[in-house]
Amino acid sequence: MRREKAEYNKAILPEHQGNPLIEALKPKATQIEVMESFSNYPQLDKEIRKHPNPLVREEYTARLKSLRQPLPLYYECFRAIEMAIKAGYSVKNPLSPTTAQYLHYPVDERPNVAPKTGYFVPKGDGITLIGESGVGKSSMLEQVLNYFPNVIEHDEYEGQSMEQKLQIVWLKVDCPNNSSVRDLCEEILLALDLAVGSRRTSPEKTIGKLTRQIEQRIKTNFLGILVIDEMQRLVFRRTGGENNLLNFLHSLVNKLGVPLFFCANPPFDETLARTLKAARRAESGGYFVMEPLARNSDGWNSFIHELWELHWTNVSTELTDHLNDKIFELSVGNIDMAHRIYRNAQRLVIGTGDERITTAVLEHAYVAACGLSSQTEDVKKLRQENPLPRRRNTPTSSPPTTNGDVVSDAKVIVGDITRPQHSEFARQLRELQYAIDIPARISDPDLMRRAIDANDSLQYLRENQILCDSPLKHFK
Repeated sequence: MRREKAEYNKAILPEHQGNPLIEALKPKATQIEVMESFSNYPQLDKEIRKHPNPLVREEYTARLKSLRQPLPLYYECFRAIEMAIKAGYSVKNPLSPTTAQYLHYPVDERPNVAPKTGYFVPKGDGITLIGESGVGKSSMLEQVLNYFPNVIEHDEYEGQSMEQKLQIVWLKVDCPNNSSVRDLCEEILLALDLAVGSRRTSPEKTIGKLTRQIEQRIKTNFLGILVIDEMQRLVFRRTGGENNLLNFLHSLVNKLGVPLFFCANPPFDETLARTLKAARRAESGGYFVMEPLARNSDGWNSFIHELWELHWTNVSTELTDHLNDKIFELSVGNIDMAHRIYRNAQRLVIGTGDERITTAVLEHAYVAACGLSSQTEDVKKLRQENPLPRRRNTPTSSPPTTNGDVVSDAKVIVGDITRPQHSEFARQLRELQYAIDIPARISDPDLMRRAIDANDSLQYLRENQILCDSPLKHFK
């Protein structure tokens, strides 16, 4: 949980000015500044690529997991969240008589006498993000939400003491498997306790009292937005628990003006589309679909170039269109799968003496890194929808330099014709592959010509100890 002391900046909109909840948020930044804050590019440490211990270099590949390359959708989602938070806070100025009444009375039990600033009118939007597992929803949410602090601590505003000291900007919980209102309430209650740093609150025994308890805690801590992840767990059954849960969540919007952010895998979008009421509420603040990246999209090209640069092999393999096609074909544009494939490819070749990344290496890495993912119907469907032409494998980089030290126990990468397929001959074959004095190494350059001219070419090679048909008998 990130807590910050309030620093107030004059709000842009006149109706937001003088509202400490809005003016304590970060001042407006440019799109470039916001996107840069979402990014994370792990340190390369190029000198490590020359480290003599392959195990050290292999361990550095763990840094691939921390790469964050923001996509255009990040900014769209950020803007929706920022606008929803400000809209919700716009009617909750803690210095207003309206807010004082809102905090003191339940919405459905407020007195008939209106404050001089009017009754509280909730303004809460619903935002929904849908995407398959592994496309980067969690990474995006992590980056976007962490742009805002979890909690802002207020002391005084323009010389006026603040009675409510804490402002919880955002809270994230998971949808319960059983679609239980009680379980969700207890999750929210626990998250609120963690945010404010208090002891765990004992939940009320009945659902009615528990929901009142949650509503009061949300109000007094000025919750800015509630994020519910894993909403695909909400599956409609005859028990009606799902309807109860949705009704409870929407009551937070209608009664308390708390924006909701739903994050889910399909088919949650179908669940929401069952009724116009649910669909309208869920998308009032924005509806986003996060899909696997397209091969020629700016998002894929930005991501793959940043990913490819993060290597700790002792040679740099150029990212050709052929390799780009291959890793896209294997990962079907899924960011998580691409991370795993590339990391495993590096681990396969580091320490082998030939640390180039080829299409065959990527295919070999894919089998080990995505063996289960590749069998899912989602991946099979995407692979059918995004076919790519298959091309013959060709070498993709210059020969490796290993300061004269060639490792003999090279790993066999099945189908890679650029690598020896028998590790016992790896040293000799690799030495010949890059030798510049081949003619000088051949003691009898006319041998093959004489064999061709002989009556029995194979017998001639046997007699000259070039061909050995029975090595076990010969070396017995």
